[in-house]
Amino acid sequence: MKHLVLASLFAGAVALPAMADYTIIAPANPGGGWDQTARTMQTVLQEEGISKSVQVQNVPGAGGTIGLAQFASQNKGNPDALIVGGYVMVGAILTNNSPVSLKDVTPIARLTGEYEAIVVPAASEIQDMAGLIEKLKADPGAVSWAGGSAGGTDHIAVGLIAKAAGVDPTKINYIAYSGGGEALAAILGNQVTAGISSLGEFEAQIQAGTLRLLAVSSPERLEGVDAPTLQEAGLDVTLENWRMVAAAPGLSDEQKAKVTADIEKMAKSENWQKQLADKGWMDTWLAGPEFEAQLDKDVESTAAILKDIGLVK
Repeated sequence: MKHLVLASLFAGAVALPAMADYTIIAPANPGGGWDQTARTMQTVLQEEGISKSVQVQNVPGAGGTIGLAQFASQNKGNPDALIVGGYVMVGAILTNNSPVSLKDVTPIARLTGEYEAIVVPAASEIQDMAGLIEKLKADPGAVSWAGGSAGGTDHIAVGLIAKAAGVDPTKINYIAYSGGGEALAAILGNQVTAGISSLGEFEAQIQAGTLRLLAVSSPERLEGVDAPTLQEAGLDVTLENWRMVAAAPGLSDEQKAKVTADIEKMAKSENWQKQLADKGWMDTWLAGPEFEAQLDKDVESTAAILKDIGLVK
């Protein structure tokens, strides 16, 4: 009887799926939104007991397309490999004419969303969005903007702002940085006229008084944020930056289902929801065929925007 019980227990243990040891690629330098997302995932996956060990690796460059290409080529069939991406990557794939796209990985879920924030150093003479637009109209090239990678959300937002203000978007002086930390240093160091990024990346400096928030790209004013929308400032622009997680190419249906279940458990946990609240990220959870369909629509619409503002021919 004892042997029978032990055999049954052993068989049950073997039947249980092994807990994944995930490695998450953050395809940007430390300090930016993708890095923050990957490290928040690392924390929650471990604290919730979903994965006993999670590693984060930064592979920066070219709006995430260098990390994406490395991820796709080195992890085929690996169910423990994940990569963070999002709207920025969609644009970068197009502007960099990347041979690797999101069709070369396995999209799992959209996780979070943030609106764009336009800021200037606290010592800047520019007091509001009207003042910034006045300078932009007078000499577009004299107004330098610090933001994320070329063709990403920040770059698209500046192009849309210029177009809405009646300025040729191909004349904007946009300086691209591969990590949020580098862009922030340029803004705080008064090396540029203005900065643009997701609101959460500037929040600490805005609260500390070292940055002045001019406007946000939301359709309505954000609760607890003392700034007008771009629409209130007379610019017909709204834009949301979203972030996603994808798995490696070549997974079986069972492997994809297991990864999706792990990520959904993470995203539905109280721990994750608290992290979202603390960081000012919106919960934009979307998975499965619905997410894949939305991703296709976003790629199509982004290509149209990039052509409109002269970033893609």
